[in-house]
Amino acid sequence: MYRRLLKPLLDRSGAAALLLLFSPLMAVALAAVYISLGRPLFFTQRRPGLGGRLFTIYKFRTMDERCDAGGNLLPDDQRLRGAGKVIRSLSLDELPQLYNVLRGEMSFIGPRPLLEEYLPLYNGEQKRRHDVKPGITGWAQVNGRNAISWKQKFAYDVWYVDHLSWRLDLRIALLTIKKVFVREGINAEGHVTVEKFNGNN
Repeated sequence: MYRRLLKPLLDRSGAAALLLLFSPLMAVALAAVYISLGRPLFFTQRRPGLGGRLFTIYKFRTMDERCDAGGNLLPDDQRLRGAGKVIRSLSLDELPQLYNVLRGEMSFIGPRPLLEEYLPLYNGEQKRRHDVKPGITGWAQVNGRNAISWKQKFAYDVWYVDHLSWRLDLRIALLTIKKVFVREGINAEGHVTVEKFNGNN
């Protein structure tokens, strides 16, 4: 009953309430992005959700569009600067995903929605992460986030699918609040974002 009825109800009602509560903070973040990075204000990308179905995820933009002499985007650590760096460090870039939760495309808690290009790279066990809606935060995020290996991350995701309950979601929510304040695991070692998944070979 929690998985099918109560969790979706809590997600949508909670997202609506938090969008109202955080609207002043989101307005400040939008202004900071505009002043520091200009347009576009949001980062949007197609991501696979429940059952692998694609949806558009929303985040505040935190990187500029600077390129090298060959027209290629500079490395992430060189493009993350100014207000974008502060927004990323405080996890404020995730706030627009409340809109995805309100639309029923995401949950507050579940496996993080990854890149569409990863879908054909998953093995049978890893594909099970799509048996539930993706989340803003999840079991992998409170157990290392971007600082753990892909193998461990997928193991945490599948474990969550098998053990989903209101008690586990409450535990993850409380641990997420702690992680945001401590700012643990935001970046992989030596990177400002996690390295790409290249399959299981």
